[in-house]
Amino acid sequence: MKTVFDIMKEKNADYNLSVFRQKQSLPYEAKIKHAALRANEFHEKLGGQVHISVGGIDSITLLLFLRDIGIDCPAISVSSLEDKSIVKIHKELGVIPLSPLKNKVDVIKEYGFPVLSKETAGKIELLQNPTEKNATVRHAIITGETGEYGGYRKNTRMKMSQKWLQKFGGLENEREGVNYGIAPFRVSNKCCYYLKEKPCDNYAKAHGTYPYLGLMASEHGRREKGLMLNGCNYYGKTVTRSAPFAVFSRNDILQLALDLHVPVPEIYGEIRRDKTGNLYTTKAQRTGCSMCGFGIHLEKRPHRFDRLREANPKEWEFWMNNVGWGAVLDYIGVEWEDSI
Repeated sequence: MKTVFDIMKEKNADYNLSVFRQKQSLPYEAKIKHAALRANEFHEKLGGQVHISVGGIDSITLLLFLRDIGIDCPAISVSSLEDKSIVKIHKELGVIPLSPLKNKVDVIKEYGFPVLSKETAGKIELLQNPTEKNATVRHAIITGETGEYGGYRKNTRMKMSQKWLQKFGGLENEREGVNYGIAPFRVSNKCCYYLKEKPCDNYAKAHGTYPYLGLMASEHGRREKGLMLNGCNYYGKTVTRSAPFAVFSRNDILQLALDLHVPVPEIYGEIRRDKTGNLYTTKAQRTGCSMCGFGIHLEKRPHRFDRLREANPKEWEFWMNNVGWGAVLDYIGVEWEDSI
């Protein structure tokens, strides 16, 4: 039975979501003013103890936007994980390079492959590493039922999609009375933690600063609801961050990149406008580590590994055949072996 506190919390969440969606529908110029307001507010509230975490074109644009409105804070990145064309831009902009805590091969060998999405990989990791403590969560992943701890709810979002249960749920066959497959490889979402997140967190703690992040709710993914509920600036007990572009669309960020004359890394190609007037990049739409498989199943060919093959055949050969990414892609139904 819901308490008064639960009802008030739900109403507050609904209100926050409604307000956020209204801001997403603002015209481009109004969003720019809103981003500047939120960025300056964050800077002032924290007494200038801020930094920006930089990766691809979204956060590069944020860096130049902050400088344009008078916020010249340190920029940090684990640049060695990025494409060489992004590393080149980072050096030109004076981004401080950080080192990952582990190398990419060791992370995969120790924890598993980063594939599908962070959320799904996390669920598969739990299924592949069963303990008494995670038994209730594993049951929810298979069935959607939360049990006593979750208020005996059914059909929750905890259930993994049927498509991936068929591929990865087999270790629960006997326990749950199902007949799913067992992957011949391990899966994990820990790569970002060791390669990017923890090095940046360590920098923040050492320097007493808080981050600006180039996140947008329109990108969906696991952070979407958090951005919509908490807004651009969030000051929490364990997390304090600013995402001035939270209400932006992809079109907004690319228009701002054009307005600020942002140097576009070669991996993205050029920013152009399609027949409907929307902006896009002629090559990669998103970038990340060369060994990252999050979202690969949603990409049309040439996908990221195809582009890696073209740009660096030796690295492609290493990841596909030596490390085992080829077998992973085969298992989830993503073509990769034939060149296109």
